[in-house]
Amino acid sequence: MPWRDALSGEPMARLALVAPAWALRETLVLVADSGVLEIDHTISPADLPLNQAALALQRLAPDRPVTPRLVRAEPALRDLERDGRAQLLAGEAQLREYTSQAVRRDDITAYVGWAPERQVPQLSARLAEVGAALVPLPLPRGVEPPTAVRPGVARATFSPLVTTYATPPYVDVDPTVLAGLSYAVMFGAMFGDAGHGALLLLGAALLRLGRPRRFAALRPHWLLVAAAGACATAFGLAYGEFFGPTGAVPVVWLTPVEHPIHLLVAGAGLGAVLLAGAYVLGIVNRIREAGLVGALFVASGVAGALLFLAAGLGAAAWYVHLGWLAAVAVVVALLGLLLAFVGLLATAGRGAAGVVQASIELLDIVIRLGANVASFARLGAFGLTHAVVGWIVWDLSVGMWRRGPAGMVAAVVVFVIGNALALGLEALVAAVQALRLEYYELFSRVFQTEGRPFRPWHVPTVTATERAGPALNTPTSTVE
Repeated sequence: MPWRDALSGEPMARLALVAPAWALRETLVLVADSGVLEIDHTISPADLPLNQAALALQRLAPDRPVTPRLVRAEPALRDLERDGRAQLLAGEAQLREYTSQAVRRDDITAYVGWAPERQVPQLSARLAEVGAALVPLPLPRGVEPPTAVRPGVARATFSPLVTTYATPPYVDVDPTVLAGLSYAVMFGAMFGDAGHGALLLLGAALLRLGRPRRFAALRPHWLLVAAAGACATAFGLAYGEFFGPTGAVPVVWLTPVEHPIHLLVAGAGLGAVLLAGAYVLGIVNRIREAGLVGALFVASGVAGALLFLAAGLGAAAWYVHLGWLAAVAVVVALLGLLLAFVGLLATAGRGAAGVVQASIELLDIVIRLGANVASFARLGAFGLTHAVVGWIVWDLSVGMWRRGPAGMVAAVVVFVIGNALALGLEALVAAVQALRLEYYELFSRVFQTEGRPFRPWHVPTVTATERAGPALNTPTSTVE
């Protein structure tokens, strides 16, 4: 996949669905079965009276969730209610709701909606069989298309990380893949143990195979578990940790217990790199949303990036003792402060009150910038915690092993139980902390507005001989 496609959402097409009135039902059934078209509502569903199918469904299954299904030929509602066919009634209720939304002129009906561009030809071919057509429309001014995630294993796995926080605006860069990779790296830094990482990789492989079946619902997320396991293994090799400091693998980089300060500084440094990437995405998104001028004056755009750059230059000047670099850092900082203040003043209003509000908000931006970088020190802190827990378990196991046969048995028990507890508790802590850093430190710069998710109408079609779910054996009344 080209890198541009990896960083963009699904291209959407604005379409008119046109069908002859006599083929309206068949058209809507095909659209529902395809599940690729989102139809605009001309009337809010809340303002529509319940149709006969919806009333029959209320009588048949008033308090039960029902998965809707449709059949090509229009069924008799009284027969569906009598036979307890709640799923078909639910499908008919939705179909009749969309039927009432049609724009009609003479014998022609029409809808307007959205669909992914790549799926339009296939849907058009299906609709042509019943005399209906999809007509491309220009994108309306001031209306943002819905956001749909491109297909792919990585996007399907990582998309909950993004959509739980916000739906990316259609014009923005889609950060799904980058968010998944950064999450896995942060998790690995806090859960650095080659043995524990290998167990996560094994768990990912089992999820991919659908084992055990009770965890089948987690199968779509196997790649996230695998990425986290791979990063945990890599950091474990760097720390020399394999189910603790067992000596089974050499120390490639440093031992966390012996170099805690270096680990904390490295965590903050890794956070600075991730923040720099977030600022780059933020600037690109602000330009796409409001143009270059709109990107200059916001904290998640050029102004904030300049302040962040100035902090980095200042730190580098202090480390290498270069006066001219410190002067450059001051100039960059002043430029960033000026741009941010202008942007804040524009939203705060005129007069002394506006100046005071803008000044306080500017101070808050500067303080939060330092706090954000320092927050990433937790990557090292929790990596150190994990290493200390592993060291304690290993030290206890070694001490018991030297006390004869009974001690050896106790050592094995302590080693297994201790690592199991470390695997469960530390993995949970690392997962939560990585999510916290993802949302509060990174996504707050990537996102400024929220988009609208693409919600196509999808009701699968069953044949007349298939059973659309179990019949509900409840007393019913008939409908006309």
